Formats: sequence, C-alpha cells, structure tokens
Amino acid sequence: MFFHKDLQLETFGDRILEKIWTAFPGLARNQLALTWLVYDPPAPINTGGALHPEEFWNYSPRGFSYRGVELIYPASVVKLFYLVAIHEWLERGMVQPSVELDRAIRDMIVDSSNDATGLIVDVVTGTTSGPELAPGPFAAWKQQRQIVNRYFQSFGWDELQTINVCQKTWCDGPYGRERAFYGELMENRNMLTTIATARLLHSIVGGVAVSASRSQAMMTLLRRSLNPDDLLADPENQVTGFLGSGLPLNASLWSKAGLMSRVRHDAAYIELPGCYPYLLVVFTEGADQAKNESILPFISQQIAEAMRSLSAPANKG
Repeated sequence: MFFHKDLQLETFGDRILEKIWTAFPGLARNQLALTWLVYDPPAPINTGGALHPEEFWNYSPRGFSYRGVELIYPASVVKLFYLVAIHEWLERGMVQPSVELDRAIRDMIVDSSNDATGLIVDVVTGTTSGPELAPGPFAAWKQQRQIVNRYFQSFGWDELQTINVCQKTWCDGPYGRERAFYGELMENRNMLTTIATARLLHSIVGGVAVSASRSQAMMTLLRRSLNPDDLLADPENQVTGFLGSGLPLNASLWSKAGLMSRVRHDAAYIELPGCYPYLLVVFTEGADQAKNESILPFISQQIAEAMRSLSAPANKG
C-alpha cells in the first residue's frame, strides 16, 4: 500500500462515516467508497516535480479508506487515466502533438467531454468505433483496445491489478463494435477503485506522472474555480454537487468528477489555508445517490472540518 494507516485518521474517518449514515439514511453501506490521504510536512506534493520519482515513492502519506478496493463503474473519473496515458504517448513520441489533440485533452478534463474522450481513446489505442467486425479483425481490435490496461499493469502497482480502463465514455451508450466489446452482460465495463484512483492522482500531484512538466500540465487542467460567478456561468462545472461544493471559497481545488444515472463520484486534491494538504476520492452508487447533489458536498465539508482538527502524527517512524 502506498499510504499507511493512522489511528487519528481512523478515528476521524469512522466518525465521519457515522455522520454520513445519519445524514443520508437512504445511502446503503455498500453504496459508498472513499479514500482520504493527508500530506504531513514536509510533503513532496504540488512541488512542480522537484523530487526524483524514487524519492517521491519513499514518502508514505497517512490515509483512511472505506471499501477502497471495491470495483465500481467510474463514469468520467476514468478520464484521469486516459489523461496520463495520452501524455505518456506524447512523451515517448508514439503520437504527434497537434492543436486538435491539445483541444481534445483540454475538453476531456476541463469540460469532461465524452466526444473528446473518444478521440483520445482512438489516438492512444489506434482503434476507431464503427460497425461490428468479423471475428478475426475484432480479435485484433480488442487486443489494441486493451493497450491502456497493459500500460497501467506495467506500473507494477498492486492498486491497479484489478482495474479495467479500456472503454470510451458515452452519452447514449455504445453501438456496433463498441457494444460488442462491452460483453453481452456489460462485463467489460470500465471499473475503478477509490484506492487506484487515489494513487494515480497522488502521482500527478507529486509531479511523477510521466514527467514533472507533464504532471504540471495535468494539474493545470484539473484546477477548478470555486468563484460563484464562474460556477453560475458553467452549469456543468464539476464543482456544484461534488466535493468542491463543501469547501470554503479560499480553498484551492484540483479535481475530476464523474456522473451518470447510477453513480456520482469525485477525485480531488485540496489545499485549505492553515491545514495540511489532502487528497480525497469518493464514489457513490445508486440512482437516488446519483441525483443527490448534497452527499458529496456534505462528505467534503466533514473532511475539511476534520483537517482543521488534525494534529501532527504521533509516530513519524
């Protein structure tokens, strides 16, 4: 595990869970998963990649997780993984930069565009959507579409061993070869855990995702405004109804939300004045939860209050 348990965080985490169940009795125990990391100083995060990756990974933050290894459909949170993949491909020269590709990368993260994500998946995998294929060509197509999974498996992180990141994101759903690729029972859907998502976001914040400069470029896209005027001007802002809504206006937020008819998720790195920085990934499942714009802000508010009360860890070693 890339983080370590801490008695203080366990106590706070358990209390927060009880507050969640009390405030939202319709939220079943198996409809919530979360992972919370605290960056005690000197924390090697958001430094612009000042540390070598080996030195960064020697740092183990405190963490609390509830159902953090449960596989859950990630909706648009999966775009974090495609963001890292396309930057790796660009870094290696496996794809060539272009104005149109830059536009798609931006729109995939800033606006959570599914159309932009489709292009990124096409570019990274060398495949395209279309009618169903004959068995032979379809087998080759499927092999190509698994390249992002193989890339993340190559990291050797235990947290990534069970995830599935090979599907595009949709508004109305897949058709043709894309629908066939999902499997008859949709068993090949994208699946993530809050711990896997937390580790990937942790690597971006730490400046070691692909390279220091590319991590910084990713952070720039993930930055969210909490200004009420900005939020009103953009109804699909990935803050309202998500973790950002539970933060004070003087907080700094970098995040990627996910929403569809049966899930509401968010993955965020947060800096509060006077507090240690922290990372929070929350997944909620269920049709009622997906429509509820109060759950994630409530959880975020509870975590923020806990952060104000946190003391330095009793045992640094």
